[in-house]
Amino acid sequence: MLSIDNSKPYFNPEIETMDREELDALIEERVRYTVKYAAENSPFYRKWFEKQGVDPAEIKTHEDLLDLPIISGNTIRENQPPETSEFMFRSVGWEDVFTVHETSGTSGNPKGFFLTWEDWERYSEKYARIFRSQGFGPGDRVVVCASYGMNVGANTMTFAARQLGMSIIPEGKCTFPLRVIEAYRPTGIVGSVFKLLNLARRLRAEGIDPRESGVNKLVVGGEAFADESRNYLSEIWGCPVYNTYGSTEGTMCGECDEVSGLHVPEDLVHVDIYDPNLENYVPDGECGRVILSTLLPVGAKAGTLLLNYDTEDTTVVLTRKQCPCGRTHMKILTPQREAETAWVEGTPFNRVDVERGVFQRENMDYLTGEYEAFLYGTEDEGETVLRVSMECENPEVCDRDLIKQNFLRTFLRYKPPLSRAYAEGTFKIVFNFTGPMGLELNRIKGRPKRLVDRR
Repeated sequence: MLSIDNSKPYFNPEIETMDREELDALIEERVRYTVKYAAENSPFYRKWFEKQGVDPAEIKTHEDLLDLPIISGNTIRENQPPETSEFMFRSVGWEDVFTVHETSGTSGNPKGFFLTWEDWERYSEKYARIFRSQGFGPGDRVVVCASYGMNVGANTMTFAARQLGMSIIPEGKCTFPLRVIEAYRPTGIVGSVFKLLNLARRLRAEGIDPRESGVNKLVVGGEAFADESRNYLSEIWGCPVYNTYGSTEGTMCGECDEVSGLHVPEDLVHVDIYDPNLENYVPDGECGRVILSTLLPVGAKAGTLLLNYDTEDTTVVLTRKQCPCGRTHMKILTPQREAETAWVEGTPFNRVDVERGVFQRENMDYLTGEYEAFLYGTEDEGETVLRVSMECENPEVCDRDLIKQNFLRTFLRYKPPLSRAYAEGTFKIVFNFTGPMGLELNRIKGRPKRLVDRR
């Protein structure tokens, strides 16, 4: 375990503030070792290199990774039971596997992942860096409203907290009894935007002002969100809201207290941003698909590692310059899921674009923040309809015209093709307002999809 100086805002200052030239040299060293380890220990990559006619010894820099094919989630599924007799991505013997994990399976059969204890140490360090950058430290008590199961997120935070002297209250859900807040006085809560809004409503219903609860930081993980929803959540709780991005594959990026992009732990995860056709990388500042590669310290083991893996998320590299917080690792825009993006009139829009329209500040005098949107029709039929449903605190006094105008102005502002189609009547946006618990998603178990394409 690292020796932590809690007077400074870093978990591993030597790495987090490393000069860019030194950091790049460390990345290249780890690229070479990781590729060598993959060729020697991963049944999939051993065959993959042979099939592609690639000599692993020729992969010496991170630019060389661009010459390798890109793999996807389907690649993993095709190389595990029931498609194959063994998990071809497992790169250690069973005696070295500490835990087994699966993805949610929302886009197909769950993908299996294997973590050694060394993997867990690296995973927890990534999150310890995030927590530290957000001001968490000894004495903080944090409620984790994330599932403790096959997903790695909640356990990663818990292991990270141990290294920082924090206490974790592992509730798993934000529906925990309110006595937990009154008795343990947590200083932070981890959850989704909507879980944290619902928790605030429960507190206020019991006469407790969330701003007086003792919670001084909120961490949102697992989903992209609009700045408007962040600002509203911050207003309700009276404290900063930080964003994180992580996955079973091991990304773990997070905002520091500058709140100006998510730092990527470049010494442990390499990220390239590719064009939509996955043919080449795009320059910094342009949006593209997140392609990640695991980076292992020399001599380390990994239960599962990935090279050139398509996360199916999109982002933008914001900067590689030193952050005012002192960290030198690059920052990216909060990734958005490709599965939450729809195309109309040749123009993409994401669930976050819909959310931005909902959470306009004037709207929140009437809305709870809960929403869902559905696309109907086809452009061949000459009409596409986006139906947006929003939950009102009280439908009888909801200013629907105000909400509609705020939504339309915000949603169409930077989408000229959609704005033209809306004006011409080939793209229609209709609104539906419900009372509490009136949305379809309230009848669905699990994480709801808030933008559903029904065309």
